[in-house]
Amino acid sequence: MQGLRGLAWLLALQSAGELLARGLHLPLPGPVVCMVLLLVALRWPLVREPVAQCADFLLAHLSLLFIPVGVGVMTHLALLGQYGGRMLLVLVLSTWIGLAVTALVLYHLSKGDDVEDASNV
Repeated sequence: MQGLRGLAWLLALQSAGELLARGLHLPLPGPVVCMVLLLVALRWPLVREPVAQCADFLLAHLSLLFIPVGVGVMTHLALLGQYGGRMLLVLVLSTWIGLAVTALVLYHLSKGDDVEDASNV
């Protein structure tokens, strides 16, 4: 029962995120607004506990969520053959760019902590 309550919370927050994003013409998509709302809502046990049970259930059955992707790939094998090399290149480059940006941000953030630590001595 708690898991269903958690799913209801997730669907309600998703709907609220979509309504806010579209109603206020935000530059963010509804799922991103939903994640921000969920982050705030998880502070309360009334939301956190049911959502945790729902998340545990979804994670236990995560492999089932890959079936539609596999079927989609199988139905579009011609496109994959035609654009597969380019798609692989884009995936590899975007992954490396994301890793590099994350590493640079962490480097600069940790550098700021060193300056604060040195000034406190």
